[in-house]
Amino acid sequence: MTSHPPAAPAPTGRRPGRLRSAALVAVLLGVLAACGSGSGPADSASDAPASKTSGAFPAKVATKFGTVTVDARPERVVALGWGDAETALALGVQPVGQSDWLAFGGDGVGPWAKGLYDKSPQKIGTLEPEYEKIAALKPDLILDVKSSGDQTRYDTLSKIAPTVGIPEGGDQYKIAWQQQTTMISTALGVPDKGKQLIAGTQKKFTAAAAAHPEFKDRTITVGSRTSAGWGAYVKGTDRVNFVQQLGFRNNPKVDAKAGSGFSVSVSEENLQLLDADLVVMAPIGVDAGKISSDPLFRTLGAVERGHFVVFDDQDISRAFATNSVLSVGYAVDKVVPLFADALK
Repeated sequence: MTSHPPAAPAPTGRRPGRLRSAALVAVLLGVLAACGSGSGPADSASDAPASKTSGAFPAKVATKFGTVTVDARPERVVALGWGDAETALALGVQPVGQSDWLAFGGDGVGPWAKGLYDKSPQKIGTLEPEYEKIAALKPDLILDVKSSGDQTRYDTLSKIAPTVGIPEGGDQYKIAWQQQTTMISTALGVPDKGKQLIAGTQKKFTAAAAAHPEFKDRTITVGSRTSAGWGAYVKGTDRVNFVQQLGFRNNPKVDAKAGSGFSVSVSEENLQLLDADLVVMAPIGVDAGKISSDPLFRTLGAVERGHFVVFDDQDISRAFATNSVLSVGYAVDKVVPLFADALK
């Protein structure tokens, strides 16, 4: 499996490259003139009116690219990272532009965030964001927290507006929902609201784990099947963090093969690597039946015992994959009963 999020659809938008068009340069210059010089590891003074600065501003957010300073409450936010828009919505901020990582359509968010937009945002490409569209929106803050952490991507975005990228010491897409929520709530000037959201969501995990002591220390494989083949997610990724909070241990055979990527590929010859006390699989671009009816998959010990879950509900699979502060609560409600039934 690739190092970018396996659940993401085919990338949209143009390749970043160099910003060659004269029209784009003009837009960028206009945006920069409107927004002042604050971008990236910001040290410079803000030109924003003093009346706009209140509450938790100026806000400072530590990122891989340095400390970003947000001088005043953002009025026009563009959310590009996976789940960044949902996190902003949970905090009461409606982005003017956002990336739709899982091709939800509509407002670009899952059912757990339905109705939180008053006005639909402009859609922006995912792996390859459309910089012309972003610049035309005249943002005063760009959120790119759960993203690739690519330097060129960050440099290009930070020329448009102050950009909050991946955290200090963070890996591409390996960013927990708690950290994502903390960084975004800080940048938006509502850190206390972020803490409340985290605490409330964490209570759901604590309650679910307490209600299901049978989860504790049981090994679990969280994997997927695409048109290219089988894969399993490694420790440090959202899906594995999710099940660990319920008490499970990630399959140690999978973690032993982990590299720097998001997941490990598993050949059909080595499909027994997926076996654990509980096997959870998500179809990506294929029908769920292609997993559950596969003859080799059915030879796994867990499958023979009935200790497996194949997500055949797209909303559940997407909630499990998105892992934002909004989607994880929805996922806890939906997947915990499935796990419990499978282990009976």
